[in-house]
Amino acid sequence: MSATAKEVFELRNLTGAGVMDCKKALEEAGGDIEKACDILRRKGLETAAKKQGRVAQEGLIGAYVHTDGKIGVLVEVNCETDFVARTDEFRYLVKELTLQVAAQAPRWVAPENVPEEIKKKEEEIYREQLKDSNKPEEVKQKIVEGKMKKFFEENCLLEQPYIREPEKKVKDLLMETIAKLGENIVVRRFVRYKLGEDNE
Repeated sequence: MSATAKEVFELRNLTGAGVMDCKKALEEAGGDIEKACDILRRKGLETAAKKQGRVAQEGLIGAYVHTDGKIGVLVEVNCETDFVARTDEFRYLVKELTLQVAAQAPRWVAPENVPEEIKKKEEEIYREQLKDSNKPEEVKQKIVEGKMKKFFEENCLLEQPYIREPEKKVKDLLMETIAKLGENIVVRRFVRYKLGEDNE
């Protein structure tokens, strides 16, 4: 079935996707706006994944200081062009990341930023905890992997549940913004200060 101009306009407003993409998604979804949103999101995220290899050297440094003046955060987020850096969507993402860092106190951006010696030490601790267990080795390995996943979720910004929508991760918010803006976006680094606390 072909989509009406009104439906296309509504879907475009909801997703920010191009007119032809909205039209195709609505046709594929049989006119169901919600399904069409999902189709666009899936396609958008596929496109976003392809964009992740591109060079991102523009962007913004976001700053946040908690109202009591006891927590302060700086986050550097890069994109490909100054044009995108000035958009409301990009600025919103940067602001959300500063709030996430302030609230959840991650230690690293992503699992690949965690030093190898810390990963090894964590794994050793988890293996030691299972030492006297009678479980088969492959079960122990699965338990260790599960605990490492939890460690990354607690300590790596991109793996943390997003504070506004805990059912999705911060990296999902990042991928959605990449899909919407059509550029690679990279969370380069952050620093979080808490009054009286030593930073690593």
